[in-house]
Amino acid sequence: MSLPSSLGSLREAVKAGRVPHRSVKDELRSNLAIALRAGRPLFPGIIGYDDTVVPQVVNAILSRHNFILLGLRGQAKTRLLRALVSLLDPEIPVVPGCEVHDDPLRPLCASCRARIVSEGDDLPVSWRSRDDRYVEKLATPDVTIADMIGDVDPIKAARSARELGDEMTMHYGLLPRANRGVFAINELPDLASKVQVGLFNILQEGDVQIKGYPVRLRLDVLLVFSANPEDYTARGKIITPLKDRIGSEIRTHYPRTRRDALAITAQEAWVDRGTDGASGPRVEVPSFVREIVEEIAFQARGDQKVDKRSGVSQRLPITTIENVVSNAERRALVSAEAVAAPRVSDIYASLPSLTGKIELEYEGELKGVEHVARELVRKAVATVFDGHAANLDTAPVVEWFNRGGSLDLSDTSSATDLIAAVEPIDGFNRVVAALGAGDRNSEPGRASIADFVLEGLCALKKISRTDDGRLLGTPSQTRQRPEPQDLDQLMEDDEPAVKGKKKYYN
Repeated sequence: MSLPSSLGSLREAVKAGRVPHRSVKDELRSNLAIALRAGRPLFPGIIGYDDTVVPQVVNAILSRHNFILLGLRGQAKTRLLRALVSLLDPEIPVVPGCEVHDDPLRPLCASCRARIVSEGDDLPVSWRSRDDRYVEKLATPDVTIADMIGDVDPIKAARSARELGDEMTMHYGLLPRANRGVFAINELPDLASKVQVGLFNILQEGDVQIKGYPVRLRLDVLLVFSANPEDYTARGKIITPLKDRIGSEIRTHYPRTRRDALAITAQEAWVDRGTDGASGPRVEVPSFVREIVEEIAFQARGDQKVDKRSGVSQRLPITTIENVVSNAERRALVSAEAVAAPRVSDIYASLPSLTGKIELEYEGELKGVEHVARELVRKAVATVFDGHAANLDTAPVVEWFNRGGSLDLSDTSSATDLIAAVEPIDGFNRVVAALGAGDRNSEPGRASIADFVLEGLCALKKISRTDDGRLLGTPSQTRQRPEPQDLDQLMEDDEPAVKGKKKYYN
């Protein structure tokens, strides 16, 4: 169906029902209802919110509410706001050249009203796409009322030979320019209080007044906001009258299961590197490495040394797994291996991508961020390994170390060297075979499993690591594998891991 190109043809199309004519909130509500009836996914790419956040957003849209997403950093607040665009119509008619994208059938600005009077049904109509109808502003303390709402424009007045009090000399701010769309303000508490006051009218009465003008613009816009609760005291706050005018306050959260967290990281992380020419290694990430990286974030969110008010962003596992893969790539390139299979030791080599993502409490500051980060990695390794190897007989491996056996390896050791080093260990190959399942297809894959076993036994304090990185047996042969609930205490008194070479010993 061809779209109307003039005001007259648009009127006929609206009258015949071929083109809908409604407000933005009614448009979102109607399209949402159609999606719900059809059973379509509402916000593709948003994982872990199906039973919590998404139903609340749906209720807010069905209620025609302006709403705010309130949550800690890295909880997909901005992504969810941007996904609202999918509920808008593909295109809407606008008056061409209008700064506020006026509705040809219901114009707001004086310029468009004058054009309709002079041109009548011959007034041209243009069409605005849904993507262009989303306007986003990051709130900062330097944002002014003029930026947000508008102001007098002396230059426009001089060029058009008009008085400053003439409506035609207005300079429109971001909010009027978002007319007939969705206007999102991120980090709302950072907005100065006097600018927040300027939003009162649009939230309650649905209009704005540009300073000095007797005319009010009844804008057609959905206002949505995001904020971090920590910012209420750290940098600013949302003033009470503004909070009172926001229809719905929706709390976001971090992934509640490792499965959801794995799905988010798999979606966001750059892991599938492909190959850089004929000599580039193929990346194969073992499932247990992915699980450990996700478990680090879960451990950090529950650790007393990490500031819970600041939160631990989901960006932590995303950047960590990318760095882990890069370390494996580096090793594969140096060793001329066709496959880059990340190991647990690569996680320790990737601490720079982790340490910047956590804020520490006083106790953590005393120990240092790198010590805390290594502690979190060890807890994660212990938790995941205990889950994978709970029913495996690792006693012969531990006994080999207790009899004086030791290994001297590093995260740069080639797969061939690592496999050759563990070959003499009693029962080691049986443990690797039981854990390997579908990951035994390549030598680097087997080496990754072998490293997982060594790091897992070390994390569970069944074998030990010297200051220079050698892995040996434990000082006491009577030490038993702790129950999962004892892992936190186990890690509390563990010595920090040594970057680079590792020796497993007793």
